Amino acid sequence: MRNEQPNLERIAADLNEAVDQALGATQPELSSREVGRVVEVGPSYALVEGLPGVKAEEVVRFPGDKLGMAFNLDADQIGVVLMDPTEEIHAGTEVRRTGRVMDVPVGPDVLGRIVDPAGRPLDGRGPVASVERRPIERDAAGILDRDPVEVPLQTGIKVIDALIPVGRGQRELILGDRQTGKTAIAIDTILNQKDFGVVCIYCAIGQRSSAVAKVVATLRENDAMDYTAVVVSTGEDTAGLRFAAPYAAVSMAEYLMEQGKDVLIIYDDLTRHARAYRELSLLLRRPPGREAFPGDIFYIHSRLLERATHLNQSLGGGSITALPIVETHAQNISAYIPTNLISITDGQVYLSPTLFQQGQLPAVDVGKSVSRVGGKAQLPAFRAAAGDLRLSYSQFEELERFSRYGARLEEAQRKNLEHGRRVREVLKQGEHAPLTASEQVAVLLAVSEGLFDDIPIARAAEAQQAVGQCLHEKLSELAGRIESGEKLSDDDQQMLLESLGPAVAPLSESTDGNA
Repeated sequence: MRNEQPNLERIAADLNEAVDQALGATQPELSSREVGRVVEVGPSYALVEGLPGVKAEEVVRFPGDKLGMAFNLDADQIGVVLMDPTEEIHAGTEVRRTGRVMDVPVGPDVLGRIVDPAGRPLDGRGPVASVERRPIERDAAGILDRDPVEVPLQTGIKVIDALIPVGRGQRELILGDRQTGKTAIAIDTILNQKDFGVVCIYCAIGQRSSAVAKVVATLRENDAMDYTAVVVSTGEDTAGLRFAAPYAAVSMAEYLMEQGKDVLIIYDDLTRHARAYRELSLLLRRPPGREAFPGDIFYIHSRLLERATHLNQSLGGGSITALPIVETHAQNISAYIPTNLISITDGQVYLSPTLFQQGQLPAVDVGKSVSRVGGKAQLPAFRAAAGDLRLSYSQFEELERFSRYGARLEEAQRKNLEHGRRVREVLKQGEHAPLTASEQVAVLLAVSEGLFDDIPIARAAEAQQAVGQCLHEKLSELAGRIESGEKLSDDDQQMLLESLGPAVAPLSESTDGNA
């Protein structure tokens, strides 16, 4: 016992000496921190006092690691847009500045992940590995940093690739009434990028959770999640999170573009985005304008879509192709938001509910759809196969409307009518069944040159399968040249038609030409 007492005293002395040395080496620093308090809270917003130095779009933090974004900067208080649910926030709750604007993780590892607009994972696979974090609001590339749109973005959908082509770096609007197949076209375009080296980002804005889960399941079933990132804000999320979603998605896309990659980004849809912004603006007492939308509703979409571009080679030559989706009501494409977006984008694909009800899928109205850029980037073989198809199809639709009045038609007009019906049947295409460029060119050339005219309409699908089989078995070298962007010569077209004729001839034996 006598020996243990001195040991304890020595240990205590050593500990005291170590603590004194640590305290002596410590250099305390004083830092100021602005702390405010909530004076009013509502759905998706809070009014805060006591943050005099806060900046526009700065992120503020509430207890429980809940986030908000400074939206209104008034003299006596600030209006904060909430990014998280408001149940735990009440009058008197403490608010702290973070000193940073809203940002999102970027890098190649975001591909294959499902995240919210703040970069938080939603797929249960832990934090997203990122190269850096970038603000969701960034300036678009300057005019001198851009190159013309010259490379096609193949959607795998005949009616679009042939008649309304899209180029890499273009902004092509998809619009139509609800339940007409807008998202289906966007998803099919993503599925078709598997062999083209194009990475994709799907941004869901205010969608139902079940609808987003269905899209993700489709991407996984077709092995598309390997090159796709999904940014999700559902209808259950706050309006602030829905508003931030497309800007977060395009910041992720810009990093990949700057690495020289071609990126396809889907905004599904900007109608809900505009409504989220209107909700925030009205809650924070911003002056309403037409249809209660704030005065800068055009600007929030233009600054988003202008970030889609094709960079010049000195900056890597990457591109962002944007396919924004907008919903119309009662086929009114001249409504406020659709009109704004049509004027911002480089063309539109209009889906008609009338065609949808008639079973013409995809329900693309060729007369109201246009691509103002993509024709310059279209594969030369498409121009040879479908150069006059748009005009002849429009003439067929006019002739068909005229024939419904019971007018007597001449033999030539009846032949044109039957030919047009087969063209329309060929433009039909199943969901999640994209075609290669060579298959599309072969089918379109065959129907344009009349090889399908003697085939019953009910057997048009079989004829298309026969064309595809003949192309792969006998004309693989020609198919490769079409895919590589070579122009079809007259001899190539003649060889293609001579090979396809015998392939589809057995299907024309039926005598019921109107089946």
